[in-house]
Amino acid sequence: MTKDDAGYYPGRQGLYDPAFEKDACGVGMVCSLKGEKSHDIVVKALHVLANLEHRGATGCDPETGDGAGILLQVPHAFFSSVVEGLPAAGSYGVGMVFLPQNAESRRVCERALEKHLKDEGLVTLAWRDVPVCPEAIGELGRSTMPFIRQVFVGRGKVAAEHLDRQLFIARKLTENEIRLGSLDGRGQFYLPSLSSKLIVYKGLMRSFRVAKFYLELENPLVASALALVHQRYSTNTFPAWPLAQPFRFISHNGEINTLRGNMNWMKARQGLFSSELLGTGLERLFPILTEGASDSAILDNAIELLYHAGRSLPHAVMMLIPEAWHHHTEMSPEKKAFYEYHACLMEPWDGPASIPFTDGQVIGAVLDRNGLRPSRYTVTKDGLVILGSETGVLEIDPANIVCKGRLQPGRMFLVDTQQGRIVDDEEIKAQLSNRKPYAAWLAANLMGLEALPGAQGEARLALTGDALAARQRLFGYSVEDLKITLAPMGRTGAEPMGSMGNDAPLAVLSKRPRLFFDYFHQLFAQVTNPPLDAIREELVTSLVSYIGKRGNLLAEAPELCRLLRVRQPLLTEAELLALRTAENGVIRSVTLPMLFAANGDPRSLKTALDALCVQAEATVEEGMTFLILSDRGASRDWAPIPSLLAVSAVHQHLVRQQSRAHVALVVDAGDPREVHHFAALIGFGADVVCPYMAYAALRDLCARKLYLEDG
Repeated sequence: MTKDDAGYYPGRQGLYDPAFEKDACGVGMVCSLKGEKSHDIVVKALHVLANLEHRGATGCDPETGDGAGILLQVPHAFFSSVVEGLPAAGSYGVGMVFLPQNAESRRVCERALEKHLKDEGLVTLAWRDVPVCPEAIGELGRSTMPFIRQVFVGRGKVAAEHLDRQLFIARKLTENEIRLGSLDGRGQFYLPSLSSKLIVYKGLMRSFRVAKFYLELENPLVASALALVHQRYSTNTFPAWPLAQPFRFISHNGEINTLRGNMNWMKARQGLFSSELLGTGLERLFPILTEGASDSAILDNAIELLYHAGRSLPHAVMMLIPEAWHHHTEMSPEKKAFYEYHACLMEPWDGPASIPFTDGQVIGAVLDRNGLRPSRYTVTKDGLVILGSETGVLEIDPANIVCKGRLQPGRMFLVDTQQGRIVDDEEIKAQLSNRKPYAAWLAANLMGLEALPGAQGEARLALTGDALAARQRLFGYSVEDLKITLAPMGRTGAEPMGSMGNDAPLAVLSKRPRLFFDYFHQLFAQVTNPPLDAIREELVTSLVSYIGKRGNLLAEAPELCRLLRVRQPLLTEAELLALRTAENGVIRSVTLPMLFAANGDPRSLKTALDALCVQAEATVEEGMTFLILSDRGASRDWAPIPSLLAVSAVHQHLVRQQSRAHVALVVDAGDPREVHHFAALIGFGADVVCPYMAYAALRDLCARKLYLEDG
């Protein structure tokens, strides 16, 4: 059986594709409000984990489970007792390392890690075999169990405040060398953690077996002031040791519905990354997001990048998982400005999600904007804070409870163990919202499409009668398209619905010519939540987007919001004309034809696509910020390239050239006319779409008074 690139899942085969893996889990956290370290915190966290057993699942081997683990502060007193010569607490890093069972392969991986640690100015102090009890886990877990060791790393000449950053860089370089190179150990080498503050114990086991497997967790010297725990329930997935949680900063109950788009846009922006803190040669760390990993692991990748580039952990979490703000009438202007500015930098990572997080000092959780995952917390009189995916994860005397409650949609729950207090959601967000003059930056740089000269005009394609009918045949319009799709949308402003089903064969099996769009289907959440409706659920959704030349995601400066704000991804013809004719600090546009020679040559389509990609690359190098891909020039001699094929080709070409983030892609096409068509275009790279033939068809239906009534 083949493996995917990361080695976590089987490779693509038959009807199976690892991209469809999803999971839903149990999460919990326990901490001392005053930051007091004790073994009792570890014990209580393990009790919470054991009580989340019902959140997990088992397969044919009932003793293996889908994975469980615990994240806690580095237990310096314990490590000092088992490793000689360790520096003071916080002056060294410790890594939990999963290695191949084969001794020679293991040594290859260890040498690679040591080499990159040395290159980053760090010193390998010692290796330690982690005492484990394989009999505590099931047969399937044992069959894939890695050899588990800990590496202890001195900071050498690296400043204390940069230690974790250099550990992050060394880890990424080692992972890339082994995963992407030819080193023996690919798919088996993995570092659950490498940090001076935190350590992760996890694996493919039942939740109540974690401390039985990792024997040192029962040692009284293993003390921490905080802990995150996670019980995995991998719906339709293959459990694996590296995919057990917690990860390095977070654990996650839920799924990220927008994952594929988030990954694509992160990859597109990599070429713009620059950070004084992370140093030069950032391309060495690419890909930032671990390809083939779970949605939770990839979210953790994004958070750790922003964190090590200089943002605080709450700041990074607010960027990636914003609350619903567009239509929030009572939100402060400062907070709205914060969210809008960061929307110019990155799209939200949306989905049903309860995400506990910690950096070793602060610990907390955030809930998705819709509140589709539960999170409940309890605070006791003796300074204990417990949060879990449900209430009752730890038995507490009711007389000892100060307060308890549930996390609200989009809200953040945060404990600062250094300050010894719970920081209110409004307070932490007010602090972050006022750290920079975001509102002033937006006012000076962000431009609204509606403000462009002519954007409110009446520009339209002048086609009627036989000329319009000929163009409709060219783009594959049918009577059904006009009567069943376009006319109801024109009447009601909503997508038409039917109850009789669709008995047409799948496009790939059909003997008739089909639109390119028909070969694709939209992906929706597989666990609990349906797709959202921006009309009926306006409070928590928005169609607003920010397009143009993007900047460095790792920076924070006024020019990063020098973009165009559009209220929805569909442009009117007047708005398209305004884009074509505008010339300002945000917009420099050029129109490229989506056409190929209709000369019967089977190579002409590919030739035209290649030429279109080369043209797009050249215009970006010339400083254009808006590329308008148009098929309006279609004629007897020049056929339209299917818009979905053209935009995806240009998008992927510019991603490969690391220039996609420099430009917005505008599609001016005759073939899209259904909601699915627009979704597919946006999903494959378009920023906005002008369906000029759909508009022309609607005007013609009105002029001829066709299909204006239901029935």
